[in-house]
Amino acid sequence: MNRLRYSLHFTKTITCYQRRNLHYTAPKLYPDSPTRLDNAGPMASVLHSRAVIRFKGPDTVKFLQGILTNDVRMFEEPTEDKKTTLATPNMPFGIIPPVYAAVLTPQGRFLYDMFLYRPPQSDEKLDRTASGPGPKPDEMELLADVDASVMDELLETLMKYRLRSKVEIDNLAEEFRCWQRFGGNLSEESSSSTEEPDAAAVGWAGAVDPTAMASSHGNHRGMQWYKDPRLDSLGFRGIFRADTLPPMVEADKETDERNYLLWRLEKGVAEGSTEIPKGEAVPLEYNLAGLNAISFDKGCYVGQELVARTHHQGVIRKRLLPLRFINARGEELQQNVTPGSEVIDSGSGKKAGTVTTALGPRGLGLLRLEEAFKGSSNLTIQGQDDVKVQSIRPEWWPSEWFQEHQQHSAVA
Repeated sequence: MNRLRYSLHFTKTITCYQRRNLHYTAPKLYPDSPTRLDNAGPMASVLHSRAVIRFKGPDTVKFLQGILTNDVRMFEEPTEDKKTTLATPNMPFGIIPPVYAAVLTPQGRFLYDMFLYRPPQSDEKLDRTASGPGPKPDEMELLADVDASVMDELLETLMKYRLRSKVEIDNLAEEFRCWQRFGGNLSEESSSSTEEPDAAAVGWAGAVDPTAMASSHGNHRGMQWYKDPRLDSLGFRGIFRADTLPPMVEADKETDERNYLLWRLEKGVAEGSTEIPKGEAVPLEYNLAGLNAISFDKGCYVGQELVARTHHQGVIRKRLLPLRFINARGEELQQNVTPGSEVIDSGSGKKAGTVTTALGPRGLGLLRLEEAFKGSSNLTIQGQDDVKVQSIRPEWWPSEWFQEHQQHSAVA
């Protein structure tokens, strides 16, 4: 294995996907209407904007528990009561779902996000002959799906907090890739399980079952798809070896990462340290609590005080929202808006918020709820009066978020 052990003089070799400079035409796959993604059926994208690091060592969970917004102690729990629901002996029998979490500044501002996975352990899956389990692992090991554009900074931050903790931090960007499977009615096909229901043939029986071998090509470590820990509607996510295609990915179903970005924009979900501004973003304004990235019961971690105080005050005046850019006739506009543009209420002349991400006629914006949901569409882009902004309330939002806004507006 060509492992790159992190040092302070690590040379960056990742080609990252710069999302703040997204001045693309609409994705070629669906040039007329982004909503066609809903009817396209399952698609998969390799996420060049993400990279993989590994935590390994006896203090791994303790170390991460002290710096992440979410509770990661579940990775140390026995997997005996977490049986797979897939009808196959090929998969590991102990299934622990991935965890989405963030690293904050001491002042409680967002720095980095990550998806944590525990790779199947040797004693939790059959060996290559499907005749019995392998030896037990010596140490805790977790893989993390992180923003590739801030890899160096993230590693430096982790090393700063590591101190004498017995945990190794390795850069596996050259060995693994992050993937997302999404679109169509994929989320409706899933059950309460955290696993991809169509992956029943994936696993270690390839030497016996040629069909399973084709489906699981490249997964000799037992890696698999998991339900996205943020929202069911986002589909499935996984980490797979860089030299192979993940299971369930057909050649005609692999699509550009911009289609996944468009899928997220329509759901109102930001990802990474560019879409969630590093050192500036307030986690609750970017809806990280609703995206299962924050535990309010886990105890202390870096930046907890601001998050807890804001949560218990119960009033969030600004939130990240999906945006649609249209003209006066209601037609979607292409390439007219750039991130950082100010959204103005044309009626009052007040600033309603800022566009944080844009791709063709869709985007995300951090808007004051009082201005975003006035009812009449008076929102425009400053300096571009011909561009109207339609703010959308995501279907996944908890009802209390909207009720809190209404109650606050009534009191005001």
